[in-house]
Amino acid sequence: MKIEGGCYCKAVRYKAEGDPMMKVQCHCRECQYITGGQSNVVMAMPEAGFAVTKGKTKGFKRSDLPNGATREFCPECGTHLLTRTPGLKGAVLLKAGTFDDPSLFGQPQMAIYTVDKQAFHQLPAGVPTFERLPG
Repeated sequence: MKIEGGCYCKAVRYKAEGDPMMKVQCHCRECQYITGGQSNVVMAMPEAGFAVTKGKTKGFKRSDLPNGATREFCPECGTHLLTRTPGLKGAVLLKAGTFDDPSLFGQPQMAIYTVDKQAFHQLPAGVPTFERLPG
């Protein structure tokens, strides 16, 4: 699969190639902050097939979390583009809304961190749900 995407202002562009490692809808409290309240819809792609093709992202990692994720944003418009997490080495978690063609995401394979789910969050019918990470 080949995915191209970027930020709202078009200052940052990326491409990702390879087989998706997973497609998730995450309801954790951190993702709620990043999205402004909703769940986060991400596709994990192999880091080896990922490249920023225009511009440069700005990373942020919370220093108070022992295994915190690094979230990367456009420094101009603030669009959250991707996440790199120690729990999923060798992968980049791309935000489906930043794909040039968001329909490439399809449906999530699972909904995770439903322990933090808000009453206004919707779970897709037939998708396995987990209070935390499965396994």
